[in-house]
Amino acid sequence: MFPSSNQPLNHANSMVFEDVQALSRVDPNESVIARNQVPNGAFISDSKKLEDELEKVGNKIKQHENNLKLLKIQRNQLDDFILDLQVSLGKYVSSYVPKTEDEDPAARSEEETIEQILKHEKTAAGLLVQLKTRHGSQVSNLTVTQEVLGVVAMLGKVDDDNLSRLLSEFLGVETMLALVCKSYESIKALEMYDDKGCVNKGSGIHGLGASIGRALEGRFLVISLESLRSYAGEFSVDDPQRRLNIPKPRLPSGEIPPGFLGYAVNMITIDRSHLYCLTSDGCGLRETLFYNLFSRLQVYRTRAEMLLAFPCISDGAVSLDGGMIRTTGIFSLGSRENVDVSFPKSSKRLDLPENFFEIEKQIKQKKWEKERIQEDLQREQQLLDQAKFNFQIKKQEFLKFLAESATYMAQMSPGARHAPRDIHHVR
Repeated sequence: MFPSSNQPLNHANSMVFEDVQALSRVDPNESVIARNQVPNGAFISDSKKLEDELEKVGNKIKQHENNLKLLKIQRNQLDDFILDLQVSLGKYVSSYVPKTEDEDPAARSEEETIEQILKHEKTAAGLLVQLKTRHGSQVSNLTVTQEVLGVVAMLGKVDDDNLSRLLSEFLGVETMLALVCKSYESIKALEMYDDKGCVNKGSGIHGLGASIGRALEGRFLVISLESLRSYAGEFSVDDPQRRLNIPKPRLPSGEIPPGFLGYAVNMITIDRSHLYCLTSDGCGLRETLFYNLFSRLQVYRTRAEMLLAFPCISDGAVSLDGGMIRTTGIFSLGSRENVDVSFPKSSKRLDLPENFFEIEKQIKQKKWEKERIQEDLQREQQLLDQAKFNFQIKKQEFLKFLAESATYMAQMSPGARHAPRDIHHVR
């Protein structure tokens, strides 16, 4: 994974290898124990074995230090590259002058969705949205909510109000109010338990709610993106929204069913910052969250056309006049529900040059790469610390072996076994 480096180590690190070299300069022929004085050369064998182990650990230390140097160089290069891209992006933004409009319908629609969520004041979603509304970006700095991306209802937008209500009804209020996190680790920070397995109301998001007088009631859903099985197929070519290239349904005759409008997962508009690199393998919201929520849910113009297409519906379908098939063989009948939480309406794309969105994508990609390098740095540092610890243990074992061997040979020498006689006392 890492190329070899011939760069000299700094003074502090080279001391480790001086120890290895110093301990490895034991010449069997110059040792205090001669080969013919120890049965079968046992000392030579044991000494060589310990020397080899020391050298092996020393080489690991050098490898991890070289890896750390390389990773730090790569991280610094990414920092410079990201900064250059941000400067370029800033030039586009500063030169863009938005047109004056009386009111942005999309902004109004988003405010309505926020108001809908806030009505569910004793839910985790209501608490999170209230905190973000009052404290803004400071909420993302809290340990409890650091990796919470948001609420399902706020992470996607739909062009048509009718379709928005229909898809929201299909998911249900509980799912629309679900919190979305990047990983399972961030979910564990939301809720903790005591020794008996009961929820600790004073910690996590429960403690956060209690601190502002908004105690949570009942259960709430939390979704871990990295735990979901992501879409494994191709994406639509040259589509800035990265829609999934799912084959269109076909009737037994081979024709596309009349009235088929598309797949629900592709009718969600996603913020550009959530299209890429949200998980460790680089996936965005469409191929993780919304693909798992909607799968291959088909959208038709009318109920009659939806029912005619029933033979080629595998993961459910909805029609704009209120028809709904949950999944194969399961139908939702009766009148449409009055959904009190729905997706906001998507806004029109800003009149910015195409290069703007490409630079924005590159910044997102490079930041993701930097996160991976930072993880590698932490892992390499842990391995280096462990290798240095192992080296000290092996070093002490070797020094102890040398001391014990010297004591043993002193006891086994002829001078120790037979006291010398004084020739002046011989008559």
